[in-house]
Amino acid sequence: MLATIKNYLQNKLSAPAITEKSVVEAYDLWSAEYDMQPDNLMLHLDGKLFSNLISQVDVKGKQVADIGCGTGRHWPLIFSKEPADLTGFDVSGGMLEKLKQKYPAAHTRLITNNLYSDISDSAYDIIISTLTVAHIEDIEEAMQAWSRLLKSGGEIIITDFHPHTLAFGGKRTFKYNNAVMAVRNYVHPIYTIKEILLKNNFLLLKQEEVKIDESMKPFYAKQNAMHVYEKYKDFPVIYGIHLKKE
Repeated sequence: MLATIKNYLQNKLSAPAITEKSVVEAYDLWSAEYDMQPDNLMLHLDGKLFSNLISQVDVKGKQVADIGCGTGRHWPLIFSKEPADLTGFDVSGGMLEKLKQKYPAAHTRLITNNLYSDISDSAYDIIISTLTVAHIEDIEEAMQAWSRLLKSGGEIIITDFHPHTLAFGGKRTFKYNNAVMAVRNYVHPIYTIKEILLKNNFLLLKQEEVKIDESMKPFYAKQNAMHVYEKYKDFPVIYGIHLKKE
């Protein structure tokens, strides 16, 4: 135990200082390198979790909104399911610019607030939001707006960092000019998000949580971050929920 504590403290003291940035500023900086992260554990886990959740949804011929779309990580999979239309929303102009380079004809919108007041009610059949909701400060305002945008019978898929990990000090970090940056997060318990949606006539179809286990150790080893692995082992690191509007 003493050896473990000593090792943890040494790693903590030697870890680089982290500078927190606002969501917009952080993702604008990150956008240039965002698609070049082959060993990013969260992107790996989110890809598997999202693929599992979207497999239960009939996307063909549907109007789909991807809120927090970033550079369009999930767009190849979504397009393979033949939606009628796919619109990407993001707060970062830099991320949307990268998405447009890959999909020049893409429909995109820059998010400036939580209200989406320029979009009519019941505009979408499906709303997707991955690794995004913890970046939203007023989560109830956002969820109310998303509910308004979704048609009756529509479905919503949300994935994100698990709030337990965020509450325990977990951060979304990236390197920029040899400095470590963190994206500002807000801790929203999963039950809070579900309660808001359930009050808006949603039915929970599925909920999944993934914990850090031995299979994920190589990701931390490649990043020279075994102290982080030891700290968060057995913690739930990511979750996903799938709901339908009745």
